[in-house]
Amino acid sequence: MAQKVLITGGLGFIGLELARTLVQRGMAVRLLDNLSPQIHGLNSQPELGSLLEESLVEVVRGDVCQRRDWVSALRDVKSVVHLAAETGTGQSMYRIADYTSTNVLGIALLLDVLANDRHGVTKLVLASSRSVYGEGAYHCAHCGVVYPPMRSSVQLQAGHWEPLCPSCSAKVSPMATPEAAQTNPASVYAATKLAQEDLLRIAANALGIPFLIFRLQNVYGDGQSLHNPYTGILSIFSNRIRQGKKIVLFEDGQESRDFVHVSDVAEAIALGVTSDGGDGLTMNVGSGAQVSVETVARSLRRQFKDSRTTLVISGQYRVGDIRHNYADISAIGEHLGFAPRIPLEDGIARFVRWVKTQPIVNNGSEDGLDRANRELIERGLMKA
Repeated sequence: MAQKVLITGGLGFIGLELARTLVQRGMAVRLLDNLSPQIHGLNSQPELGSLLEESLVEVVRGDVCQRRDWVSALRDVKSVVHLAAETGTGQSMYRIADYTSTNVLGIALLLDVLANDRHGVTKLVLASSRSVYGEGAYHCAHCGVVYPPMRSSVQLQAGHWEPLCPSCSAKVSPMATPEAAQTNPASVYAATKLAQEDLLRIAANALGIPFLIFRLQNVYGDGQSLHNPYTGILSIFSNRIRQGKKIVLFEDGQESRDFVHVSDVAEAIALGVTSDGGDGLTMNVGSGAQVSVETVARSLRRQFKDSRTTLVISGQYRVGDIRHNYADISAIGEHLGFAPRIPLEDGIARFVRWVKTQPIVNNGSEDGLDRANRELIERGLMKA
């Protein structure tokens, strides 16, 4: 009998890509998902393609906040990959109870079941987030490696976007952030992801269950939700381009992230499931490259062959956003032999080809992004 892996959030784009990767390795997968309308749309089903034709795939609708759903989903499972989470940084700042319930209570219930019920689980994998670092690592010419705190409202209101050295207030340069860096969450979402890590680390060690924690960078790719206006800038920008609407870049557009293709993420997680080389470790999963948001927007316009959409440098900013972060990926290379394979330009080209096969989302005078931004502005969480 094939080893069975439970993937929570299994009908999301990472979950489905991981399922395909594991099935190709001869493993059985059970996909647990609540089919959240914010991610999947109000009346749509996720694109399963030929995946459900596989005898090794089972789909279960359930909620990680319900203990009974965990008990049912864990039946005959050897490994658990926990992807299910609320993921919008800005939205997390006012839906605090929802994010805490799903992200923290969800994993707490999993661990409670494992601690109190009979089970066959021998591996736990958590998808955490680069957001736990906050600003991450920077280099100061005077002080060396430093970890700036969250930027102050005074600094942001003045349009001084770049963090400063916390010791001498000099200018600093972003550098690849290793797993040993200080954690300093700047949003409720980030705080819940760090709480997940702590709960898993403590409980799994006590229960004697091998575990891995993957801190994912900005994941993008085919199948990414085009309905969720709170997360996924490639999806957000693509929707704007297809509607001929302007793309509004926060701050000066030079904030940067580490963009990693979903197929690379699936490969990294699959390596963690099938190998014991990373057991007990926390590892970054990314491309290891720093790319500005403006660069991504221009690349999307190129791939869409778009000449209508204008890029607007708005000077707006959101409370809880960081300026820069990209990953040091040497640890996952050393312990699991992982190396990213999809260059950003190739990945964006693949993403655009897929987007063109999808219906245009929120085609109206006020689309999902407009509404999301209005909600943030009304709550004082987004400023011009």
